[in-house]
Amino acid sequence: MLNSQQQQWTGNIQPEHYQNMDIILEQLCIAFNTSPFFSHNNMSMRVVDGQIEGYIDMQAHLIGNVEFQILHGGVAATMLDSMGGVVAMVELYKRGSPEHFNDTVKKVGRLATLDMRVDYLAPGRGQYFITRAEVLRMGRKSCVMRMNLVNDENVTIAVGIASYSY
Repeated sequence: MLNSQQQQWTGNIQPEHYQNMDIILEQLCIAFNTSPFFSHNNMSMRVVDGQIEGYIDMQAHLIGNVEFQILHGGVAATMLDSMGGVVAMVELYKRGSPEHFNDTVKKVGRLATLDMRVDYLAPGRGQYFITRAEVLRMGRKSCVMRMNLVNDENVTIAVGIASYSY
């Protein structure tokens, strides 16, 4: 049985939610949005067109290169990593079933980044930044995700490939 903190982190998903992907997406956004780190940096996850995307406004405390006023690379990497993880969680719930509910929640709760590569393609300039992810491969114990970060002008700032275990 999961404790309340584990339930919150895994989205408070219940077996009956398998019939409604919108609930799963919204609950996972709530879980991430209540993360102290996300809250501190005003990062958020939201559902757009049936998928989760990450969002952050440019803020003075997120600037890495003061001379050029660009987003810190660590912020970009954090957004990419978080997006890869949450989309992996979504995929685990999609592939799960009410009969295997406890196993799915355990996998979601154990999900951790194994490896990540980030390529910075353009300076992090913009009013805001959006990140999205897609599944490249889902296995029994791990997955590989591709993520991208764009600015308000849809310029790709960074891309990443990451593997996650569960």
